Amino acid sequence: MPTTLTLKNIPDEIYVRLKTAAALHRRSLNSEAIVCLETVLAPGSVPPDERLARARALRAGLKRGAFDSNELDAMKRQGRA
Repeated sequence: MPTTLTLKNIPDEIYVRLKTAAALHRRSLNSEAIVCLETVLAPGSVPPDERLARARALRAGLKRGAFDSNELDAMKRQGRA
């Protein structure tokens, strides 16, 4: 059964960051706080099939031909001695 937790004396900067993240993710402050806590306190490994599905979804969102392999290689080497 879910438990209620009240937080007091949250620093203004943390509150603003939480509120901004909640708006960005279209969540309530409560939901965003729960996600943040879960991420830190209960990090679970993502199953390989789910990780692969996420990667494929990201790749599908890219325009074809948007990246040249030579440009990618140059970007990888950028900043390396």
